[in-house]
Amino acid sequence: MDAGSDSMSPERISRRCAPASRPPLQEAGSRPYMPSLCSASRNPAVKCYGDRFIPVRSAMDMDMAHYLLTEPRKDTKNAAMPSPAKEAYRKLLAEKLFNNRTRILAFRNKPPEPENNILAELRADAASIQARPAKKRRYIPQSAERTLDAPDLVDDYYLNLLDWGSSNVLSIALGNTIYLWNAANGSTSELVTFDEDDGPVTSVSWAPDGRHIAVGLNSSTVQLWDSTSKRLLRTLQGVHESRVGSLAWNGNILTSGGMDGKIVNNDVRIRNHAVQTYRGHEQEVCGLKWSGSGQQLASGGNDNLLHIWDVSMASSVQSAGRTQWLHRLEDHLAAVKALAWCPFQSNLLASGGGGSDRCIKFWNTHTGACLNSVDTGSQVCALLWNKNDRELLSSHGFTQNQLTLWKYPSMDKMAELTGHTSRVLFMAQSPDGCTVASAAGDETLRFWNVFGTPDAPKAAVKTSHTGMFNSYNHIR
Repeated sequence: MDAGSDSMSPERISRRCAPASRPPLQEAGSRPYMPSLCSASRNPAVKCYGDRFIPVRSAMDMDMAHYLLTEPRKDTKNAAMPSPAKEAYRKLLAEKLFNNRTRILAFRNKPPEPENNILAELRADAASIQARPAKKRRYIPQSAERTLDAPDLVDDYYLNLLDWGSSNVLSIALGNTIYLWNAANGSTSELVTFDEDDGPVTSVSWAPDGRHIAVGLNSSTVQLWDSTSKRLLRTLQGVHESRVGSLAWNGNILTSGGMDGKIVNNDVRIRNHAVQTYRGHEQEVCGLKWSGSGQQLASGGNDNLLHIWDVSMASSVQSAGRTQWLHRLEDHLAAVKALAWCPFQSNLLASGGGGSDRCIKFWNTHTGACLNSVDTGSQVCALLWNKNDRELLSSHGFTQNQLTLWKYPSMDKMAELTGHTSRVLFMAQSPDGCTVASAAGDETLRFWNVFGTPDAPKAAVKTSHTGMFNSYNHIR
């Protein structure tokens, strides 16, 4: 049998594992006791530190071994000094075994830093971000920048008597008269005064060119006026059976909504102007807004309904002159007048309900899903989006008659603007998107610098919009 598998008798094992006797003629305590490295022992008091041939490194005391090899012995006074040969041998042995080190693993110097220290770069970036000044919160004036008198303003929630055109001229209907206020120089002029048979004015809306204006009347007619020459261009008759309280432009199409519940698309370029009729409301249509793309129309009515109409369905789905709506939304509990399409998300619509509802709701007009609903605590009369930031402005009625600025989408209140003493029925936004005009039942028109100043205002590009009214050289 080979040496590795040689069996040994118990006598031999015990004899090998027995403590070794000390060498003779040695002073007690001159050398520390080193137990035998045996593989097994029957005596529990005897500790085994490994195999009889292969030592266990973890059981070795390297510091003690180094001390024994390098330090001279502490002999007694009469002990003889070690010979130079033994001293040289001890030093040579320590040098070969330990390489003049007291530890097996030790670094002479710190490990070098890598050339591209990613952690240092990240720390530098974090420090630079922290060093940047925080974005200052925009100052929002709490009082109106300007207040104008608006006598004879009709206090009617279902009408739309205020609009601000792209040429920076604001139009407001006061009783039977339409006034124009030029925001550039502050001048005021009268456009037209209607007689008692036609008046009062129930809606106004500027055409995209900023020169022509559509006027809805209590007599159920709609008129088109040139604001520069103050001439009547056209009268649209036979469209509605009662007053026209809402108007909205979509290119050459003027959409009108009346108390009869009908919504009519009028192409102002042709003689037979009524090209499409939407039927879905059972009561007065008080809110109309086309989306920015011109593909969808939102309509709100006194029947608490909100409809979304799609242009693509207008030509393909017809039944006895009736166009099917894309979505019929019945979540509001009061009349839906306040409507506003989001300028930075084309399929997002905000709607506001009347006194029994008091909620602002947000809709995905592609799916018809209600994304959020916020109870404002009072009647919602009008809504406007900030063109330069994610903010929404709402005007309200009783009890505070305030304008509230909301941060979207958190809907945290950023400011509440007070000053009106009656419900704020109408709002209009300046072409640059900074200033908002509000008209209330207290017969005042107030201007608020609520949306701040754009970072880089762009100069208005002069374009020709005369194509829509090229043929109107005389009154029809």
